[in-house]
Amino acid sequence: MDRFVFLTFDGLSKGAVLAAFALALVLIWRAARIVNFAQGAMAVAAAYAAYTVTTATGSYWLGLLAALVGGLLLGALVERAVMRFVDHRSPLAEVIVALGLVLVVQAALGMVYGNEFRAAAAPFSRTALEVGGVPLLSRYDLFVFGAVLLVLLGLALLFTRTGVGLRMRAAAFAPEVSRLLGVNVGGMLTLGWALASAVGALAAMLVLPTELGLHPHAMDLVFVSAFTAAVVGGLDSPPGAVVGGLSVGLILSYVSGYLGSDVTPMAVLALLLVVLLVRPGGLFAATVARQA
Repeated sequence: MDRFVFLTFDGLSKGAVLAAFALALVLIWRAARIVNFAQGAMAVAAAYAAYTVTTATGSYWLGLLAALVGGLLLGALVERAVMRFVDHRSPLAEVIVALGLVLVVQAALGMVYGNEFRAAAAPFSRTALEVGGVPLLSRYDLFVFGAVLLVLLGLALLFTRTGVGLRMRAAAFAPEVSRLLGVNVGGMLTLGWALASAVGALAAMLVLPTELGLHPHAMDLVFVSAFTAAVVGGLDSPPGAVVGGLSVGLILSYVSGYLGSDVTPMAVLALLLVVLLVRPGGLFAATVARQA
């Protein structure tokens, strides 16, 4: 029983990090109707900016601020300089461009910083607090949960309570009609990319201290798990991304704890396959009325 409790809390802590990254994927989907396969590489680039600032100043919090600002700027730059010129009538074109962007970003990071692993600092202790002799959550895990909750609440307020959020969604769903109504569609898309990139940068800063460390390919496997989480919850649902992230985290923890870490990639892909077959829109997808 102690092992099950430990694996449960370990899975929840992993799932919270995946939820943060899944929120970034949901945000860019809601803002631009695009699955950004370059999200992981862009997040790593922002994390390297944080590493540079933290190394120079010795402050984790200045590094975190640098990552968020760097993510905002990188997301806006990618949308303005690259994605705006892609033929959006073909979903395949967006995927190919995003994958090409992954190669460019990872190669550039390798040339500038090298390909060795670098330690990623954590602002709080990662030693789990014990209850009844069973290690549960660390102070860092609580920090992660708090950060994810703030992001979720912020996105909920943005898209449901502000005019900017409504204009972002309108620009994504019906750009031509939005232009006729006076919405700056280009500006809304740029804002969506910038915010999604900033959330992705935050997710990278949360996950890297729990993994091997900073590396140009550090977010590759995390992206696969987070993409699964976003699909499980529904690409148009921020709460679904959180539930999906926690679910994937629990599955990874249970499978790794009971069957071995070599089986975990197959478990994630199996979950993705089941959800796509049973409910392709995700568990929290909105119901669509049948049309004749």
